[in-house]
Amino acid sequence: MGGPGDGFRLERGATGFFSGPVVSRTDPGVCRTAWYAAARAARGRVGEFVAQGCAQNYHRATINDRDGDHCALFHDHYPLIAFVDEPRDWYTDQFREPPAWAAVLGDLGFTVLSASVLLSPLSSVDTSALSDVEWRNIDYWRPETVGAVLFNSWD
Repeated sequence: MGGPGDGFRLERGATGFFSGPVVSRTDPGVCRTAWYAAARAARGRVGEFVAQGCAQNYHRATINDRDGDHCALFHDHYPLIAFVDEPRDWYTDQFREPPAWAAVLGDLGFTVLSASVLLSPLSSVDTSALSDVEWRNIDYWRPETVGAVLFNSWD
């Protein structure tokens, strides 16, 4: 019997480290537009949208609705989104299931990741596309979950 991460593949550059040309970028403007659409679907208000910082490989955004605050991470290189407990500099096991209204982000071309995939051990997913540079960083930083590899602040 397989686990939640079975079938998930980490693509080259998923860590934010590259050997060679950068494969892609997720435009912060596209992310911001999608986040405003999500806020409308949630009947909430966008709290902040912070574009990818120096060591981060993600953009961070919040929405406040009748159920409280929601925080999402938009991967800087792939159209992947994770929901977390709160804004912070480092994520390990703070991933949570997306709210129902996050389906609108999927309709806009993003992959909204479940907590079960994000909390899966790295050994449970296909890592064959990762480069030597990425593996050196994984060996150094020692992330334990798929989410910690995908959404990191490694420098």
